[in-house]
Amino acid sequence: MHIIETYFECGGFDHRLIQGGTSVYLWNLSKALADKGHRVSIVTPAHGRLEDLRRLHDVQTLDYRDEYELPLVLDPQTWGDTFPAEVRIPLTTTAHLVRLEGVDLYFLSNQLLDELPDRFYPPYQSKGHDLVFFKPLAYQVDSIRFVRQRFADDRAVLHTHEPYYSYLMPAAFRHDPTKLVVGTVQSNMPITKAVYGPKVTRLLDFLEAGVEPPADNTAPLDEHAAVMSSYQQLTHLHYEYGPEHVRVYDLVADNADLIDFLAPGHRDFCTGFADTPFEQVFAQLPVHDTVRRNAHKSFVGGCAVGDTWTTGELPAVDRTAVLGGLGLDPALPTFFHNARWAVNHKGQVELFRAVDRVLNEGLAANFVLRCISDAGIEDPYVHDVVERHKGRIHLEWQRVDERRIVEYAVSSDFCLFPSKFEMDTFLIAQGEAMAAGAVPIATAQLGMAHFGHIADPLTGPGAERATGFAVNRSFTEDDPLLADALARCIHLAAALLREQPGEYRRLRANAIANARQFTWERVADLHLAAFTPIWEGHRPQLDVELVLRHGWFDLLPDEAYESHRTAVTEAAARLGDAAAHRRCIEPTPDTTRTLFETAWDRADFARCEQTAGSDPQLRARLDGRCTVENGRIVYRLPHAERVELVRFGPAGPGRRQVTVQQLQRIEDGFTGRIPDDGQDLHLLLTLTSGRATWDVIRHG
Repeated sequence: MHIIETYFECGGFDHRLIQGGTSVYLWNLSKALADKGHRVSIVTPAHGRLEDLRRLHDVQTLDYRDEYELPLVLDPQTWGDTFPAEVRIPLTTTAHLVRLEGVDLYFLSNQLLDELPDRFYPPYQSKGHDLVFFKPLAYQVDSIRFVRQRFADDRAVLHTHEPYYSYLMPAAFRHDPTKLVVGTVQSNMPITKAVYGPKVTRLLDFLEAGVEPPADNTAPLDEHAAVMSSYQQLTHLHYEYGPEHVRVYDLVADNADLIDFLAPGHRDFCTGFADTPFEQVFAQLPVHDTVRRNAHKSFVGGCAVGDTWTTGELPAVDRTAVLGGLGLDPALPTFFHNARWAVNHKGQVELFRAVDRVLNEGLAANFVLRCISDAGIEDPYVHDVVERHKGRIHLEWQRVDERRIVEYAVSSDFCLFPSKFEMDTFLIAQGEAMAAGAVPIATAQLGMAHFGHIADPLTGPGAERATGFAVNRSFTEDDPLLADALARCIHLAAALLREQPGEYRRLRANAIANARQFTWERVADLHLAAFTPIWEGHRPQLDVELVLRHGWFDLLPDEAYESHRTAVTEAAARLGDAAAHRRCIEPTPDTTRTLFETAWDRADFARCEQTAGSDPQLRARLDGRCTVENGRIVYRLPHAERVELVRFGPAGPGRRQVTVQQLQRIEDGFTGRIPDDGQDLHLLLTLTSGRATWDVIRHG
């Protein structure tokens, strides 16, 4: 099988040519596929680094010269009148080949691709001001033209990565019988990420793709959905776009043969956004239909922890020398964090608040905190925390050799990964620390669930396989609930190490075994298991298990309610869906109450309404959850951790903003003053389970 890998950056074979983690992923996967006897080609920009490549590797310049003008239709709302409606950038592209470890790497070079040799990726500030912003788009067009010429008659799987960096490619090869296209969702960019439609139409026409971009079919939202939608700017899960925009996920999903995800939880998250503040509005957006009609194409290709961590024994480390050299006490429990400095992604504000709190409370422990930033860390609070707890915290932000990271991880007892907003899709750094024996304390993000940390790893369900402690997910900036949970778990972890060393050793052994299963050989096998059937002409089918996992009962054929009766009723019971349950078997009064309780526990009040019917007790609970009197709301839901009133802010330029008012906790619920304007009350609920959901109270 010939597999052509494409991404905007593919320098993972040499640490001197890496800017992002996808580059490392791509090289390791390519090498593993080549090791299994397949022909693997990588197509990527040279980024103005040809001379470096020649100095470091054997480079062959190919007899390839592609002269053309790149047509770009500009959005006047972004680019104003400084630029014409369409610009044409003259480009002359050459290609250069490096052969390494059975992989052919093709580097494309032209006037635009060679810009930004030090950072590769255009700064966001260039949007609307500098045409270098379109460098990733030029990469797509150049890669398509190169693959069409270089591999014109080759039957191949074209494996693209990240919808934003590859949205033209599946459409460009949709009608090519020699090419199968697999699109990988690499990060958790918003699934509604969109680009200017006329630009896409022009480029697809230029590429003679024979594919029309999807129409802008977003229907107007009602007031509650509009408030929920605008709130998502605070969750980083969704942004609204104006007319004439095209969603990049739609372009990839509708035209690709398969859609690849990095972990089972990553796929589940991108399929339903369950238990997040985005879930209910997502179900009303056109992209929800895109996900459903393409769900049969999805598979988990996986990701891996590097060979250094998974193969054989890690090098012996002198804990006393390592921690003592950092000014820490080697005898104390040691907690390790290793991530780039990205406070809204990695939960680092809450991390420092939790560390500050436990040390103020007298916990004797070390914290080795790596927050990588080439520009340093400017937040004065972080430096204040470190200064006040000298001898307990080592903070560093510089890049260091991997050997040093191994030393930190092996010398640590626990690792801290409080990532937020479900931005992590696999989290290699957590796997590395676990492979070195550090027991995790991490958020229960779906994209990290494969690492086996759970809410109660000592006595809870599945404790025998647990690797460490999970805290609830967070979709709130500077979230006190997350800081509180981290502080509790840090205390629990230190006590476990001190008082139950046998239980600690069990978690440690589980963590090592779990992390070391994620090898690149395994990732190659998962990809080949998905590639081979489509290579042989078989098309994937939507399986009932996936449908039921996401509660898509309307997609089930009628016969499934008979042939899969037990599975359907179990799914209906899990979601509190009386209507689906009724299609299999009429629920008894006891079953009805159980379904109501399940929906109530999920704060799914629409299903509560369906189930309650005329039952006076159930109606009383449902109707009595909220009262509004004399300009004050009282909201009663025992299993709510936080209740927030969300309203539209004053109208202004750009996206509509919202205001968020946290209700005050009282003995029997939450309360707060509300504006006396008769408007509906839009409430965001955070439950003790970690689920976030919405309620609307009709008022006036």
